[in-house]
Amino acid sequence: MSPTIQRAGQHKLAVEIVTELSPHDLDELCEATNAAIIEGGGFGWVQSQDRAALARHFRGVLLVPDRTLFIARLDGNVVGSAQLVRPPRNNEAQAFAAQLTHAYIAPYARGHGLARQLVERVEEYAAGTGIRVLNLDVRETQSSAIALFEGLGYTRWGTHPCYARVESRTVAGHFYHKLLEPGRGRSTESLIGGG
Repeated sequence: MSPTIQRAGQHKLAVEIVTELSPHDLDELCEATNAAIIEGGGFGWVQSQDRAALARHFRGVLLVPDRTLFIARLDGNVVGSAQLVRPPRNNEAQAFAAQLTHAYIAPYARGHGLARQLVERVEEYAAGTGIRVLNLDVRETQSSAIALFEGLGYTRWGTHPCYARVESRTVAGHFYHKLLEPGRGRSTESLIGGG
């Protein structure tokens, strides 16, 4: 699938779906992931990981049929990613919904609108494949991510007070959903009987 490319000032922004990663792209993705982990946002780990562990993780993601890996590029360099996780095929009752997870942009690449573009691209792809609801969760400490998701129309439906342990402290987590308009990824209330 071709990448979505935009310009932000003098920078070229791109988001693409990947089914394989070149060694160079994998190195950049591992670096961006560790930068996001160290900064405290966007991935499940709270301690930086060695490159081998991160490389195994991303190679594994590419093997899972119900996962789609999106990467974000700034001026051609991989600086972030997101994953769309669909329910297994035997879960017909929830086949209309998917999980947006591990969405992040490395701290050194923020401020260009790439995080917004990444999430919007995931939404558009999900809607185009028949997904009508996107779910996600985020630690309460990730204020930038919360602002992004709420600014994109995600609805907080709950908070888990003991969601994660970060730096020997228990933090809450917020749960969100967004209804997607068929084919475009835009929110619509008609999916829950609003018209």
